[in-house]
Amino acid sequence: MRNLIASGLALAAGLLTPAAQAQAPAKPFIVLVHGAFADSSSWNQVIPILRKNGYFVIALENPLRGVRSDAAEINSVVSRLQGPVVLVGHSYGGSVISAAAAGSRNVKALVYVSAFAPQAGETALALTGKFPGSTLAGALSPAVPLPGGGKNLYILQGKFPAQFAADVNPAQAYLMSVGQRPIAAAALTEASPQPAWTRIPSFFVYGDHDKNIPPAALSFMAARAHSRQTVVVKGASHVVMVSHPVEVARLIERAAATH
Repeated sequence: MRNLIASGLALAAGLLTPAAQAQAPAKPFIVLVHGAFADSSSWNQVIPILRKNGYFVIALENPLRGVRSDAAEINSVVSRLQGPVVLVGHSYGGSVISAAAAGSRNVKALVYVSAFAPQAGETALALTGKFPGSTLAGALSPAVPLPGGGKNLYILQGKFPAQFAADVNPAQAYLMSVGQRPIAAAALTEASPQPAWTRIPSFFVYGDHDKNIPPAALSFMAARAHSRQTVVVKGASHVVMVSHPVEVARLIERAAATH
């Protein structure tokens, strides 16, 4: 699986040749990074809006193995883009983009979509428990041991819709539950390195009915990062980009226009 992910990232980078980029609009690149228990299809409703408005969009597969290693793979693509980049992360993907952009010169803005924005030394697990409200622990299946050590975490399919995507069409939420990608348990307890949001403008959007990351935690992280704009979507679940793609796309475009 890891070789497949690496091959996918390499393919994405290969598409970004000078000839290919010459055809791209003169706007910032939008790079989308999904979170745990999801995949790049979670951006499917946002991508057409951005493309219609002239943005070159790349939705990368996040390996979900560890903050530093995942960030290195995302950065391997971002660093090859010849132009400014808006880096967007959902959930655990926020930890990844915070690290991936830390040493980058071409990332102009960070957008956190129901996402973690950890300080150096913090973990996703600790931030989840910093405020009451998360019911994720009770929705997880027993951890799955990995052959080389460590464990994978999944959300139980029967609990996935209510936990993860309560405001999404039930048929779509079911498909999301079946296609979810697991995260290594160690990734949620890995201490984050120095984050990029301390020097790069950040933007936040999340739902006030998020059951994975407590809205109070998301509000705390947005305030701490001095978010340029924070959008709270009433009634939205953890996958606000699926249920409210217009609001998410608009905030990404505002981030792309920032100076």
